[in-house]
Amino acid sequence: MRIAIVINTSWNIFNFRLSLIKALLAEGHEVVAIAPKDAYSKRLVEAGCQFVPVAMEQGTNPFTDMMLIWRLYQTYKKVKPDVVLHYTIKPNIYGAIAAHWAGIPAINNVSGLGTVFITKDYISSVALKLYKFSFKYPAKVFFQNQDDRRLFLRNKLVRAGLTEVLPGSGINLQEFVPAEKYKRNKPFAFLMVARVLYDKGVVEFVQASKLVQEKYPDVKCQLLGQVDEKSRSGIKNIKLQEWLATGVIEYLGATDDVASIIAQADCVVLPSYREGTPRTLLEAAAMAKPLIATNVPGCREVVQQSINGYLCKLRSSPDLSEKMLQMLSLSDAELEQMGNESRHIAITRFDDRIVIQKYLHAIEEVSRQVKV
Repeated sequence: MRIAIVINTSWNIFNFRLSLIKALLAEGHEVVAIAPKDAYSKRLVEAGCQFVPVAMEQGTNPFTDMMLIWRLYQTYKKVKPDVVLHYTIKPNIYGAIAAHWAGIPAINNVSGLGTVFITKDYISSVALKLYKFSFKYPAKVFFQNQDDRRLFLRNKLVRAGLTEVLPGSGINLQEFVPAEKYKRNKPFAFLMVARVLYDKGVVEFVQASKLVQEKYPDVKCQLLGQVDEKSRSGIKNIKLQEWLATGVIEYLGATDDVASIIAQADCVVLPSYREGTPRTLLEAAAMAKPLIATNVPGCREVVQQSINGYLCKLRSSPDLSEKMLQMLSLSDAELEQMGNESRHIAITRFDDRIVIQKYLHAIEEVSRQVKV
């Protein structure tokens, strides 16, 4: 079969869907990556995909969004995939409509609701209406946690029979592995891995780091992730520079080798406002790191209170700092045990082979429905 994977960036496809792509290719399927062209498009081709560029503008503009439906429809008619896999908001909404027009079965993946369900405004109300209209069309809709699924069902955005919950995008347990021997850093290092967005809780991390360093000045607090000023929730680079000037946090930029950075951390922190199932926590869990995250959908799927980490209150830098101080107070043996629990959770619940098998089954199921 020819299977199209449609996401809002080639970077996203390469970083989060490569295991699925390899599995599909190993099964003998053709894989067509459809996304805006960026530095990772060539790497998708090198991995064995065909690549078809389609521009996707950020923001909400009725005219450009209608044009995106038309571009995707034309692309689907030209590529003629047997099944289309959609990820991220615009492909999920507009791709589902385009696939319906083209007569191609689609499988949508709601990998996180972003600002739509965090910020209640005109744009979010429009997005809800668009979800309700477009989610009539997919043959299957995957969610990454039960909270998101229940939210869609409660708002009557999708039929229950189409839905299923996946353990996030899964994690490659051979790629993200723990150190052979546990060793606590001196000084202790907290690491936050996320795009530099307000909704990821970057402000709370900076403020909490300041509170922690007032008691333990030597503690390192590091931020790894891309600055995204164009995002609706993006933090301006000038604001980031102000924080860096205080010396409270260290900014590590962005990297393709996330594992090497996580390996050097004692604890990984994600005070996000809402997630699907956060990839960064899965990566850290697989590498046997203790975790701190907000008690919100997505995060609480990975972090079990006082077992492999701590859950903190939403938008509360004082509570986040308290959890960081609790982590600091643990003995080496307790930290090692928390890390081991993280690895166990990653192995038993988030192995990407579980996700891949569910996709292979769904692809076979929806393609069989079309033939009938």
